[in-house]
Amino acid sequence: MSVDLSGQAALVTGGGTGLGLAIAEALACAGADVVITGRHASALEDAARAMPGKGTFRVHDVTDLAAHGPLVDEIEETVGPIGILVNNAGRHLKAPFVDTAAEDLRAVIETNLIGAFGLTQACVRKMAARGRGSVLMISSMAGLMGLPQVPAYALTKAGLLGLTRSLAVELGPSGIRVNAICPGFIDTEMFRKATTGDPERLARIKGRIPLPSLGSPQDIGDAAAFLCSDAARHITGVTLPVDGGFVTAF
Repeated sequence: MSVDLSGQAALVTGGGTGLGLAIAEALACAGADVVITGRHASALEDAARAMPGKGTFRVHDVTDLAAHGPLVDEIEETVGPIGILVNNAGRHLKAPFVDTAAEDLRAVIETNLIGAFGLTQACVRKMAARGRGSVLMISSMAGLMGLPQVPAYALTKAGLLGLTRSLAVELGPSGIRVNAICPGFIDTEMFRKATTGDPERLARIKGRIPLPSLGSPQDIGDAAAFLCSDAARHITGVTLPVDGGFVTAF
């Protein structure tokens, strides 16, 4: 079955750059009317303008819980019923466990977990009334395996996987599917910046990936489009690593 999202409105948080933008573009290429959100209007405007099909944006901070309901209402009134929600917006923190400050931990939790929790609540209330919908959580390798120096980030990304499983069971009877993607090491500007000047780390990463290359942002976008489409209509509660086999390799 081909991936066809025609006639569906999709909301992608953190969709102005990076993997969020790649996901938004993939959904748009499959026919969805995509709304991307983020905190920076200029990046969102550029991304929406370049997006295939009907791409629009809204400036929105996922930590502003009171704004979730009005955002969803406005999108449903102007774009259409939201059939797809992608919780991609995230906050990273690299710090040793013993040096992680409480306020930094709180900021990561508020963005990565509480923000996604609240926006999902606002969307699924509408989805449940219509008897269908797809929610996709963007987690991380840090949610699946032990990575040093990112305990706060790993806590939230593992939490998203638990939330995925719980919501899949609770919302399934309402026709709502909930799945998660764990991106591996993807060839993005952020990844290149993190590995420039550290050839040993780059070689270690590449040496563990069974497939012969890093992933591309499009790999994440294509996986997202599949999981959000009717081609995956009997798939829910799944965590899909898109990592070239990294998490399974010795």
